[in-house]
Amino acid sequence: MSTSVTEAGRKGGLTVLNRRGRSFYSAIGKKGQAVMRRKYPTMAAKWGRLGGRPRKPTLDEIMGENGK
Repeated sequence: MSTSVTEAGRKGGLTVLNRRGRSFYSAIGKKGQAVMRRKYPTMAAKWGRLGGRPRKPTLDEIMGENGK
């Protein structure tokens, strides 16, 4: 039985979460936003007026209530 791309990505993401913690994801998210704002300086406001991206599930929702 082979693993789907989605399953592999989820397993890899959870492994990184366990090894590096939530602060790692926060830091790389801030870096990504900074790069996006430098690359598209006027688009953030436009995307915000359009409602932004659809909400993704939080890590708590993915991992369950107890975090494991």
